[in-house]
Amino acid sequence: MQTFSTFEHSSYLELCITALEQIGIEKEAILAVPLENRVEDRRLMDTLHRADGVSLFDKGAAIGTAFSVIGASVGFILELCPIYWGLIGAATGFILGFMIDYILFKVVHKRKRLIRGKKSEIVLVVNCTKDQVDKVERILWENLALGVAKLD
Repeated sequence: MQTFSTFEHSSYLELCITALEQIGIEKEAILAVPLENRVEDRRLMDTLHRADGVSLFDKGAAIGTAFSVIGASVGFILELCPIYWGLIGAATGFILGFMIDYILFKVVHKRKRLIRGKKSEIVLVVNCTKDQVDKVERILWENLALGVAKLD
């Protein structure tokens, strides 16, 4: 059987490997693979085939609609016609909403991603017999594994 788990790079990983060796798992049956974390920033604009759930369009559309209605209403009093003032209000509102979303995404959410931080850095694969699976799984959880899976 194979047991997969993910760990942060810490001393608990070393303690886990040592504990696995003490219960009779050979060194050749333990594989630790370090992961490379994402270094490039996420894209701001989604495409048809790649979407990450972050939209910079929503607030711009809502604020643009509100400014369009206000601009068209005020346009009856001003010199240009209401249609021009509605379009000016829509463009201004959309740009304002887009900038708010852009600033929130680039500044606030970037800080949250850095602070939130538990990243899987090491994948640990353990080959063991069926009678050792419960012990291996218990040792992995005791040493702060972020996730554990078994495969027959």
